[in-house]
Amino acid sequence: MSDQDGTGPVGGPGDGIQVMVVDDHPMWRDAVARDLAAAGCEVVATAGDGPQAVRRARAVVPQVLVLDLNLPGMPGAQVCKEVVSSHPGVRVLVLSASGEHADVLEAVKSGATGYLLKSASTEELLDAVRRTAAGEPVFTPGLAGLVLGEYRRLATEPAPATPDEPGAPSLTDRETEVLRLVAKGLSYKQIAERLVISHRTVQNHVQNTLGKLQLHNRVELVRYAIERGLDDA
Repeated sequence: MSDQDGTGPVGGPGDGIQVMVVDDHPMWRDAVARDLAAAGCEVVATAGDGPQAVRRARAVVPQVLVLDLNLPGMPGAQVCKEVVSSHPGVRVLVLSASGEHADVLEAVKSGATGYLLKSASTEELLDAVRRTAAGEPVFTPGLAGLVLGEYRRLATEPAPATPDEPGAPSLTDRETEVLRLVAKGLSYKQIAERLVISHRTVQNHVQNTLGKLQLHNRVELVRYAIERGLDDA
């Protein structure tokens, strides 16, 4: 980690967020876990390869999985896909040395809600973990636009089975309004400010919408919204 000056925890309290750290380099893995624990996070597990990561993540079910992509035994993107498919409530924050667009997009399509480069400071990592735990998308500057563009591209492809009209669950006016702003790429905080409601209320609307539409994560939700033209509304 960078920006360490020995003055103690950086970036504020971790609020007891349960985190699991996956990286095949022991020194890096231990350093990240130590920084997170020092900031008040609860590091519930660590892992050094793909299969071990899947087993342990399913056993401890962390709030946030901090995941490297380059892992022995199984690629990080596959780890992400398997963990999120079995436990949709787990948020995945990729922490990678690669800023390649293909890697970023593969991670997002596998269910990751955040992507941070390893050049990030300790403060940036802690902020990313907190925001990821709150359900916000977190991306290294410059990558957010790329990801939103991918959301739009996905919308032109055949969609997986989702509730179809007729008989699709009806959303409330507020849920539809929140969904439209999510599709436009606004963060939960920005949506809360725009609608003059609390951050938690936004989260509740998103979770209710996911449940009604039988979707699993923000990627699927944005895709659903874009397919119906809500991002242009």
